[in-house]
Amino acid sequence: MSHNTFGHLFRLTTFGESHGPAIGCVVDGCPPLIPLEAGDLQIYLDKRRPGQSRFTTQRQEPDQVKILSGVMPDTQSGQQVTTGTSIGLLIDNVDQRSKDYGEIKDQYRPGHADYTYDAKYGIRDYRGGGRSSARETAMRVAAGGIARKVIPGVTIRGALVQIGPHKIDRQNWDWSEVDNNPFFCPDAKAAAMWSDYLDQIRKSGSSCGAVIELEAQGVPAGWGAPIYGKLDSELASALMSLNAVKGVEIGEGMNSACLTGEENADEMRIDANGQAQFSSNHAGGILGGISTGQPIVARFAVKPTSSILTPRHSIDRYGHEVEIRTKGRHDPCVGIRAVPVGEAMLALVLADGFLRHRGQIGASPSWPFAKA
Repeated sequence: MSHNTFGHLFRLTTFGESHGPAIGCVVDGCPPLIPLEAGDLQIYLDKRRPGQSRFTTQRQEPDQVKILSGVMPDTQSGQQVTTGTSIGLLIDNVDQRSKDYGEIKDQYRPGHADYTYDAKYGIRDYRGGGRSSARETAMRVAAGGIARKVIPGVTIRGALVQIGPHKIDRQNWDWSEVDNNPFFCPDAKAAAMWSDYLDQIRKSGSSCGAVIELEAQGVPAGWGAPIYGKLDSELASALMSLNAVKGVEIGEGMNSACLTGEENADEMRIDANGQAQFSSNHAGGILGGISTGQPIVARFAVKPTSSILTPRHSIDRYGHEVEIRTKGRHDPCVGIRAVPVGEAMLALVLADGFLRHRGQIGASPSWPFAKA
């Protein structure tokens, strides 16, 4: 199996399976002399960690990350810092229950990658899905913590804006509410309603989808590249690589098709400091594949969890029709824990974009330009 690496200059390679002894990753391209301790990454892993509410899988994984390589104490400051070499990270799996999957080892779960993995490789890890499991995303979150240190002037945050058919009221948006409920929801009223809705979904043995919105503030104009290196295409690729993601939009996204040219164009003026100022941000902070200096805004849609207790029609690997119900511990809405994972992917893309920009351009030109 190839294609386990993401990024160009800032590169992430992950390894490990859901029910193996551990999962891990190697991060290449991190600049040297950046202070880095395991605790710097653990704060993000704790946001993603399962079993923290009744609305997520009850698998109990502490997700304690260990830094295996790429750091050492700095002789001057005494801090542990990056050396510029490969950073190895490892998380032990401690709460696997492979026996939960014994009954379906030869059967394909509808909506999962069971059939496609078997059709491609002739073998699949039926124990929780192996590499197709969202367990792999823990390493993306850990690597995203390193990426944030590469771009310390950038603030990255995410929120759940829709569960099933129920959307937040954007008039109630309050970023401080995101950490006050189990949904990473910026609307306190919506979060209260979602609790009742998800309780019904969970008790019925079903699942639902979600939409997550991401924002990055502090990205200067100039990151990204035209044509095949567009910042928005890199971001779309990163988010589409996540488990269960079926849609990505940047800025106004699909709704831009409903706008007129006058409505969609982000008009520009000069602010009090002589810098470019936009009247709106329908572009989501990216024009021509290059950042504008405005907040980068992206949303992605996560399908309902495919592992459900409701019996569904399927087939097995020997060509027989079967009826299947998936036992085990599963998220009734995988979109909840996708919030910190989406943040991590945005951080990885921006760290890579920053290093590529610096490698080609060096110091950005001073705008506005002097007229000859």
